[in-house]
Amino acid sequence: MLKALTEIFDTALSKKAADIPESREHGIQLATALLLVEVARADYETDLTEDEQIVALLRTTFALDDEELALLVEDARAESDYAASLQAFTRTLHEQLSVTEKHRVIEMLWRVAFADLHLDKHEDHLVRKVAGLLYVSHGDLIRIRNKVRQSVPGMLAG
Repeated sequence: MLKALTEIFDTALSKKAADIPESREHGIQLATALLLVEVARADYETDLTEDEQIVALLRTTFALDDEELALLVEDARAESDYAASLQAFTRTLHEQLSVTEKHRVIEMLWRVAFADLHLDKHEDHLVRKVAGLLYVSHGDLIRIRNKVRQSVPGMLAG
């Protein structure tokens, strides 16, 4: 099964597939969804609020219907279970997204991290790591974090 998942992912993210708009879009969607799942899992706690945030963010960002959304989240969780590194996923996003789109991904990660009204140190570390892999500057990372923190009702400053 691991081999089959790896082959599917490699095909979706290969340079050849990047030339096909649907494959390129799916690769971006899968990479983004996987990173969101990773942030939700970073604190080793299952939280329905974080899961709901992931679904809401993916739905609005990619304009997916319920079936497509369910499949994307299922694929992202399966890939996350077997991913040895985030590098392939962040590389795909780095190569395919504009600076503004990368900032949007970082914002989405912060929104998942803050969904439970608590920023765990592992979530914070993971978002910072992803930002580095996407070449998002530290200043932009902090600006985006502060913007998200201020927009979350009930989130304590600091």
